[in-house]
Amino acid sequence: MSGEYTYKGAGVDIEEAAALVGDIGELRRQTEAKRSLMQSFGLFAASYDLSDYKEPVIVTGCDGVGTKLELLLEHDQLEIAGKDLVAMSVNDILTTGGDPLLFLDYIGVGRIDKTKIKRLIGGMAEYLADCDCILAGGETAEMPGIVPDGLIELSGFCVGAAEKPDLIDPSAIEVGDKLVGYPSDGFHANGWSLIRKILEANPGLIEDDEWTQFLAPTRLYHDVVAGLRERSLRVKAMAHNTGGGLPENLERLLGEKGASITIPRWELGAVGKVLAFVDDQEAVKTFNMGWGWIVVVPADQAEEAAAFHEGAMIIGEVDSSGSVNVKIA
Repeated sequence: MSGEYTYKGAGVDIEEAAALVGDIGELRRQTEAKRSLMQSFGLFAASYDLSDYKEPVIVTGCDGVGTKLELLLEHDQLEIAGKDLVAMSVNDILTTGGDPLLFLDYIGVGRIDKTKIKRLIGGMAEYLADCDCILAGGETAEMPGIVPDGLIELSGFCVGAAEKPDLIDPSAIEVGDKLVGYPSDGFHANGWSLIRKILEANPGLIEDDEWTQFLAPTRLYHDVVAGLRERSLRVKAMAHNTGGGLPENLERLLGEKGASITIPRWELGAVGKVLAFVDDQEAVKTFNMGWGWIVVVPADQAEEAAAFHEGAMIIGEVDSSGSVNVKIA
């Protein structure tokens, strides 16, 4: 009687899961080019030596890909899903002035498909290698009967560190400071419930040759942060513009102050086809409107902050209004 029941028979193949860990070893190793774990990979928890920091402060963040994941699965863009997962958390770490050090993922599936999971992790590893963040571990959960076949649950977690004096302090923002915007590659991994609703009501709106650009991964802004550091600019705040669009993401930094922003109409590939169905003010409250990263700097440093990065521009100024007002020119 006891031989009738096995874990594999219940739909969970632990041997396949163990083999997957070995299969992704090379992908993980490429994220340790400049940093490495203190102990071996694959233990119950990951460790990192902070002794190179004089006054280390830990910064953490977690996020997901949201309902964009449905379209990424539909169009077989698993690598993009992995990149989105990394960028949504790593970018948040960067806003603090911290260095992203360790990344962990959670992947929930109904049945382990090693090829698909390796593609997901391949996208993660590529982005993590770009920003010198280690793929420190994660969890692949096989949950038959809970996660339907063909679907994936996806979450990411990032741990970073900063020198205490280097933490960015938005309380230093003053009226007259300038807002410099840096371009995004698309909608980022937010706002896709609205996008999907528009697409469902307008089948064929996005043409076959437009999908790859339309589903572009959330951009990593580590290059922007590195450029600002190289120039020793006085960065008072950085915003990663995701849920809440431009107003909410900036209002959390500005406190009782406000800002006046003027931006050009966002025309990037098929993005405009979707925005044509959305009122301008609703759009700026939902999407990044082409400006995925905004930095607040003193007025006399704004030109330099924009000049080093292609497409960057001064888009606004801090004022005393108490709200963020966005105008589309």
